[in-house]
Amino acid sequence: QVQLVESGGGLVQVGGSLRLSCAASGRTFSYYAMGWFRQAPGKEREFVAVIKRGGGGSRYADSVKGRFTISRDNAKNTVYLQMNSLKPEDTAVYYCAADPVPRSRPEYHYWGQGTQVTVSS
Repeated sequence: QVQLVESGGGLVQVGGSLRLSCAASGRTFSYYAMGWFRQAPGKEREFVAVIKRGGGGSRYADSVKGRFTISRDNAKNTVYLQMNSLKPEDTAVYYCAADPVPRSRPEYHYWGQGTQVTVSS
């Protein structure tokens, strides 16, 4: 079992920045690829970014490429999502997820409870 707890969400103005964190406990963190997904009201959960187990590779949704950066610290069992140049359409609940395979579909074994990000104009 892996437990995931997100933090760092909040209210920010257009163009602002936030850094989300996801702390993992349980089985060996470095064994898992870590993904970030988001879900806006009335919409399906969508892929944001994923980072491989060793942190050697990452992938982003086109909508966030160049603005968001995913990183991980295996010593701290934590994955981060740095979000810059935020737009109103980034408003959503953000979830981190863990799986041995670095997927872009929401088919991960473990999920956090989510953290709300609201971008106001």
